[in-house]
Amino acid sequence: MFRQELLAEGKEEMEELINKIIGCCIDVHKELGPGFLESIYHKALEIRFAEEEIKFESEKEISVFFHKKFVGIHRLDFLVEKEIVLELKTVEEIHKKYYAQVRSYLKAVNKDIGLLINFSDFKLDPRRVERKIRR
Repeated sequence: MFRQELLAEGKEEMEELINKIIGCCIDVHKELGPGFLESIYHKALEIRFAEEEIKFESEKEISVFFHKKFVGIHRLDFLVEKEIVLELKTVEEIHKKYYAQVRSYLKAVNKDIGLLINFSDFKLDPRRVERKIRR
């Protein structure tokens, strides 16, 4: 029973973190609105995360391997609290390829949950992306 309680507590903390991240994204979007380059929203989120004392790694470099051999480096927009991959977009529409992109990042850093945020919409619509596709 104790293990289940720990798992439930960990899940609750994860949901709180996700809500805090989304809240910061909403704050940035409310103030700036749509229409800027992704880099503007990125910098604004760095400021907002710091204000909220949320730990993050910005443009975190990750190594990519194929058959256990290094094939390159990619940069995540954010790794938040060493748990959540946050991918920012400023695109007209969120396509399936962006979900696949986040899942690839999750696999590369061995994490389970990511957020996909498109700042180009008039209303922010955060998308949760999980490493394993539910069937």
